[in-house]
Amino acid sequence: MPDLSESDSRKLLRRLRDTLALPAAGQERLDRVTSLIASSLKTEVCSVYLFRDDDTLELCATQGLRPEAVHQTRMRLGEGLVGRVAKTGKFINTANAPAEKGFRYMPETGEEIYSSFLGVPLQRLGDRLGVLVVQSKRAREFSEDELYALEVVAMVLAEMSELGAFIGEGEALQAPHQGPEVFRGATGQEGAAEGRVWLHEPRVVITNPVNDDPRREKARLRAGVERLSADVDRMMQAIGAADKEQQQVLEAYRLFANSRGWRRRMEEDIDRGLSAEAAVEKEQSTIRARLQQSQDQYLRERLDDIDDLSNRLLRILTGQGQETGAEMPENPVLIARNIGPGELLEYDRKLRAVVLEEGSVGSHAAIVARAWGIPLVIRAEGIVTEALNGDPILVDGDSGVVHLRPEETIAAAFRDKIAMQAKALERYADLRPLPALTKDGRRIALHMNAGLMADLPSLTHSGAEGVGLFRTELQFLIRSHVPGREQLARLYSRVMDAAKGKRVVFRTLDIGSDKVLPYMKPQDEPNPALGWRAIRVGLDKPGVLRMQLQALIRAAAGRPLSIMFPFIADPREFYEARELLMREMAREARLNRVLPARLEIGAMLETPSLAFAPRQFFEQVDFLSIGGNDLKQFFFAADRENERVRRRYDTLSSEFLGFIARIVERCREIDTPLSFCGEDAGRPVEAACLAAMGLDMLSMRPASIGPVKHLLRRTNLTDLAGVIAEAQAEGAQSVRPMVMSYLAGLKD
Repeated sequence: MPDLSESDSRKLLRRLRDTLALPAAGQERLDRVTSLIASSLKTEVCSVYLFRDDDTLELCATQGLRPEAVHQTRMRLGEGLVGRVAKTGKFINTANAPAEKGFRYMPETGEEIYSSFLGVPLQRLGDRLGVLVVQSKRAREFSEDELYALEVVAMVLAEMSELGAFIGEGEALQAPHQGPEVFRGATGQEGAAEGRVWLHEPRVVITNPVNDDPRREKARLRAGVERLSADVDRMMQAIGAADKEQQQVLEAYRLFANSRGWRRRMEEDIDRGLSAEAAVEKEQSTIRARLQQSQDQYLRERLDDIDDLSNRLLRILTGQGQETGAEMPENPVLIARNIGPGELLEYDRKLRAVVLEEGSVGSHAAIVARAWGIPLVIRAEGIVTEALNGDPILVDGDSGVVHLRPEETIAAAFRDKIAMQAKALERYADLRPLPALTKDGRRIALHMNAGLMADLPSLTHSGAEGVGLFRTELQFLIRSHVPGREQLARLYSRVMDAAKGKRVVFRTLDIGSDKVLPYMKPQDEPNPALGWRAIRVGLDKPGVLRMQLQALIRAAAGRPLSIMFPFIADPREFYEARELLMREMAREARLNRVLPARLEIGAMLETPSLAFAPRQFFEQVDFLSIGGNDLKQFFFAADRENERVRRRYDTLSSEFLGFIARIVERCREIDTPLSFCGEDAGRPVEAACLAAMGLDMLSMRPASIGPVKHLLRRTNLTDLAGVIAEAQAEGAQSVRPMVMSYLAGLKD
């Protein structure tokens, strides 16, 4: 195979483009491609292997191997040389293929007579499509120029595959973005919704990866890079020198945008025949593949930076992006890799659901989704690549499953589920003015969790008796700088106004772990959930905490004020935080400001250690709120962000309910008010069992109040406590089976 000059490479790409443009079915077009590549590169074999599914490659076209092997020869990801190329994303170039480690002989192909092997991945921005292979009888390694030519051809084939050039009858040649797809992620927020896809960052589609005028394409590239550099400079000026973290990120952007090596490599790709945008994407894919293989965590984390910068340049060159003129569909379901709270809040309750490729159950997006009462599915890997704006989509937040372009039978069953949920909500609406009074006469106070002004109307609509948890960190997370004291005071005052005299418990800033402020330097901690977070940050860096406490005191302006400190693991942390608050109260008094009519100072019990605190602590705290989400993960030593272990342990385990009962008993001894706040408080069965353990106040998302109240009003908690005690006495690991059997016998 002779080395290809730049002009030969451009000729090959043009012939390839013309071949792909001819009218033909997918299989015929793919056969022509392999024949063209083999003849142009003077090699005896050219084959295309495409993914049949996530783990299986199939020989879909060949020139030189036996034709009867097409659509018959398959291999697993990582199996043989072709499987290795697909798995690693790296080329294999060998003069003696049978001697290579992992070589798999496939007799049906007749390839035993070919010694030399060159395989390159067919991939687009991390999305694996298949492998392109050339082989020859003569034992030799292919040259760097030959390798480069095949990589450029592979780039064009990947782009054309994205555009559906290889649609055909074969199962491995289906049209992209057309058939039904199912994505299994994790539940970020329960609920079900049907709608249409709206991509947070629409994919850039390269319609013509081959150029006709290298000089013009290089001029386009230079102009695009200059505009990109100017955009980065403007962003740096806009954020100002005070924001050092963002300045550092943008400085890295600037260095990369001005990199001569980056531009030189893209210009070389253009000389080989690629268009400006195809050259950008090829370089992006190359860097991506290299960084993904790196063992250096810092380099791996730079992937997002490279993607962001490259995508900005692609949008400049193509004119595509968020401002494409496309209108948001009715019932939009937002699809994104990840999204910050500020960006999500800009959609202003228009969304029916959110689906993320990344994210966590405690992420900012999950908090906003809960506030809005819309389903959220996280870790739905691959959906950003597959989905297109306007695609029909079903989101099952209860099971963490997403159906993209679903078949009608699936859609019909899903609509039945939504209709049943809507009917149940109508039934719960009738309970809104009624108390959660159980059959044995216990009254359970149901409060709601909030974090946005937009949540407060739910106080009336849901029937909540108050706000058991107002998350103050959201106002910090959605801004690029620390909000001012007066700004916070106005916000907290509006929250109290909207509550109309009902109790609002303000939790002070709970940051760290999975909630990192945009302007806060991330901490390099091996286990952030157990690290520098919440009250630990507030006490070590008291400036922000003092400012927040001042804002809360001023917002109360003579009204009752309830403040709760998060993540108290040691009573001394509570005493220190309370002393800080009392000093601010004294300071406000000296300034002749109106103080709260009544001040309650509470703590969140989120670590098992606090349940064993001395009696003095329970006497001095005004109230306690069990933070169920954190307490459960520490009790079971099971990270709630880790799907492998998060669901292994049951909230209704005998041990956990016994631990809750111990906390209730300690609080009753001293008459310390106690509540439970967390996801389990909003699950009817779990809520009933927590109430049976003696909890008289539960705080949950607004949408859960109706279902929880409905079950509580049908339940005799004394009887339920007896069922739980019986299961525990029998040594049951979980009381759930006996509890479910008891609840199934209740009458409506």
